[in-house]
Amino acid sequence: MSYEKERAVALEAVIKSCRLCDEVQRTLAHDDSVIKKDKSPVTVADYGSQALINMELMSYFPDDPVVSEENSALLKSPAGSTLLGKIKERIAGFHPAFNDIDIINAIEHGKTEIITTERYWAIDPIDGTKGFVRGDSYAVALALIENGEVVLGVLGCPNMGTSTPPTYDRTGAVFIAVKDKGSFTCNLKNSDEIRIQVSDVDEPSLANYMESVESEHSSQEQSAEVAKILGVQAPPIRLDGQCKYAALGRGDAVYYIRLPVAKDYEEKIWDHAAGWLIAKEAGGEVTDAVGRDIDFTTGAVLSGNTGIVASNGKFHSRILQAIKRVVG
Repeated sequence: MSYEKERAVALEAVIKSCRLCDEVQRTLAHDDSVIKKDKSPVTVADYGSQALINMELMSYFPDDPVVSEENSALLKSPAGSTLLGKIKERIAGFHPAFNDIDIINAIEHGKTEIITTERYWAIDPIDGTKGFVRGDSYAVALALIENGEVVLGVLGCPNMGTSTPPTYDRTGAVFIAVKDKGSFTCNLKNSDEIRIQVSDVDEPSLANYMESVESEHSSQEQSAEVAKILGVQAPPIRLDGQCKYAALGRGDAVYYIRLPVAKDYEEKIWDHAAGWLIAKEAGGEVTDAVGRDIDFTTGAVLSGNTGIVASNGKFHSRILQAIKRVVG
């Protein structure tokens, strides 16, 4: 199946959402964000991005279920009325006739309970929200999953730039992959697409690697120990969200590891699905930290996996062996 329509709709939805997110980030004020129970910041852009993507999916694929990160409970409460008004202002540039109810319905179109044998979409409206608030890297992620298999992935990285290694020049880059069709990139103006491939570095001493900016997301100390065992000389590249998968796919770095700090932490499907396909279709290899394939049949939570290891595939097994020595 070519997925031409799905690819076009997903690309347009992510580009629109990136435009909204970029506008919000440039003018981010204190009351544009709130704090959820888990203490992570949620902004006008999170909700606005999810609403825009869902509006596109509802228009073209109304029968497709959607699993996504945000829900509208806060926006329906008195405390969320100001935030809802700001979301409406931002969405008006794309859908001027949409009212509060339209926006809430669009956000609620995404749910967390899905049947894994169905065809469904997974959305992370802003992956790397802390990076977004800092003014650094973040991604808008959208993936299509069929029978537990990712068949389409789109990542919008408004601050990543199109240069290698990744920069914060606000040029903006979009990455697109369809199963068995390769991975491609273009800028946020939707210019001509360029096919991307992972790095061909096959010697660890010549390699570089990526990790999360936030130390509570992944153990930077353990990542450094793994690099030392491998003989990696270069310092880590730190990026937020799925921008790391995109950077791996176009050869900016040789590998990326995510070693959870909390032993009971479970990865979420929307945090990896799109990036996983982009890295794989660019020639990369992606497993969990013990070498298991990423299992997208377990629902919203990747309960069958622990951590993430993504690489150009040239010495993936050696990375896993080093992790075993460090983590046990």
